[in-house]
Amino acid sequence: MRAFGPVPSRRLGHSLGINNIPPKVCTYSCVYCQIGKTEQLSCERQAFYGADDLAREVKEKVNGLEKVGARIDYLSFVPHGEPTLDINLGRNIDLVRPLDTKIAVITNGSLLHHKDVREDLEKADLVSLKIDAVTKKTWLRINRPHRSLDLRTILDGMLKFAEGFKGEIITETMLLKGVNDTHKEIKEIADFLTLVKPVKAYISIPTRPTAVKGVSPADDQILTMAYQLFRENLPHVEYLAGYEGNEFGFSSNIEEDLLAITSVHPMREEAVRAYLKKAGADWNLIADLIRRGSLTEVEYQGKNFYMRKLPGKA
Repeated sequence: MRAFGPVPSRRLGHSLGINNIPPKVCTYSCVYCQIGKTEQLSCERQAFYGADDLAREVKEKVNGLEKVGARIDYLSFVPHGEPTLDINLGRNIDLVRPLDTKIAVITNGSLLHHKDVREDLEKADLVSLKIDAVTKKTWLRINRPHRSLDLRTILDGMLKFAEGFKGEIITETMLLKGVNDTHKEIKEIADFLTLVKPVKAYISIPTRPTAVKGVSPADDQILTMAYQLFRENLPHVEYLAGYEGNEFGFSSNIEEDLLAITSVHPMREEAVRAYLKKAGADWNLIADLIRRGSLTEVEYQGKNFYMRKLPGKA
């Protein structure tokens, strides 16, 4: 399914995800990515799915959720990879606009130096930009970008987009222990965010299994320092470090819904159990999905998570 959820989101409330990129095509291969290592690093925009087909799936999903009284705050382009790689992104937004729900795009911002990408994103109501580093060495270490990308060009593209965008920009900065958690690194990120002028700047840490083993969240004192540095010149700063809850929406096919959600949003065990209870199902469904190789169990920081096995994953 290319429409999934709604999933609970601190940033967007109840967000119906739109998966417009196949697994896993991205401009980055971030060490902390919750859906694993990037299989295809690319900076070339292309059509991955038919725009009309994608819009039809989204409309069908919305109609199904309306029948069960599920709440949708945003239609969010938050796929297996970088959403702006989809050359149909602007048309996709146009086609789901009649559903009369706010539209968000969660992007790493790496292609914003291209005019056509900025024009597509300008059709959204909200754009979330990932900004984990503004120094080259740290950026390479965290985000592991496509070799053709240049950090300065990316940052300039973000600023150019921010100058003309009429909707809301939020930012997210992932802080990792021993990587981008020094005072100097965080202060430079904060200074750059001052130029972007987001309506809200989020400070986050990994809360789900990461692509690279051994990636750890920054310490609490570092998060406090980051908050203070961000707050010096940014009006709204918030931690994105806690559990987002168990309020995952579902329609009539619970197995299909679970696999769609866990392909991009690993679910904690308590969330899965709450989801099953709400849908009138039991743990046998999860055991069956694991036995069939559709779902996998992963332990991270003492918690069990359930993720869909994507094509090509061992």
